[in-house]
Amino acid sequence: MTDTVLALDTATPAVITGVLRRDPDGTISALAERIAVDAHAHAELLTPNVVAVLADAGLRMADLTAVVVGCGPGPFTGLRVGMATAAAYGHALGVPVYGVCTLDAIASGTDGEVLVITDARRREVYWARYIDGVRIDGPSVTAPDDVPDDVAHRIEFAQPRPAGLVAAVSGWDAEPAAPVPLYLRRPDAKTLAERGLR
Repeated sequence: MTDTVLALDTATPAVITGVLRRDPDGTISALAERIAVDAHAHAELLTPNVVAVLADAGLRMADLTAVVVGCGPGPFTGLRVGMATAAAYGHALGVPVYGVCTLDAIASGTDGEVLVITDARRREVYWARYIDGVRIDGPSVTAPDDVPDDVAHRIEFAQPRPAGLVAAVSGWDAEPAAPVPLYLRRPDAKTLAERGLR
């Protein structure tokens, strides 16, 4: 069966939205996509961009048969926006929601050994190592100086493309598990107990 897939990612400063066709042989074709870079407007941009890519592709929400969402690693607030939105669309439409590692999506289709690095803020970075697009180490969060330096080819501070998100899904024929966010560290906000106020 050919799938019509909505792809979303808010794990980087970019808001990624796309509608793609996935044929039974695994061929992925982008029908429409929007990429807007604004680290502080994920919530404001995501839904209007979903509406826009559907209009660009000449499709309705009811035409979607699956949703793919980047699960990070990424900052807590931005990542939560994309994942909650994907879950809401999946529930409303009764379609499966597939979660993928955002770094895997960036590395999708690469050859040889590659290190993918994204901004984790607070003077840290997220990174993972790949061979021919398959993750062999990570994802991790460290200071930039602690990132492995033995990989010649680096993809730094990029964002995924919608096609990369769809390509990163494994097990299209199985019922997906609920997507789990890859925060890799605790959020800045603390409970009252953690702040010693209880």
